[in-house]
Amino acid sequence: MASKQIDLSAARWRTSTYTNGDGGNCVEVADDLPGIVPVRDTKDRDGGTVIVPAVAWSRFVDAVKGGALSA
Repeated sequence: MASKQIDLSAARWRTSTYTNGDGGNCVEVADDLPGIVPVRDTKDRDGGTVIVPAVAWSRFVDAVKGGALSA
């Protein structure tokens, strides 16, 4: 299966508000791109990026906020 390259050079990354404060589980998201939400590990920014459809990311965040998932 061929993968489509997505240009993330203009992405504005921010640390997730659900990142814990002890430097352990840290993720960054770029939520300023239409239709997608890139997610990466703060400690390994060059280690790869997971691209999530914006609709799925929104459902995930709602589930976390509602307590259905442990952050």
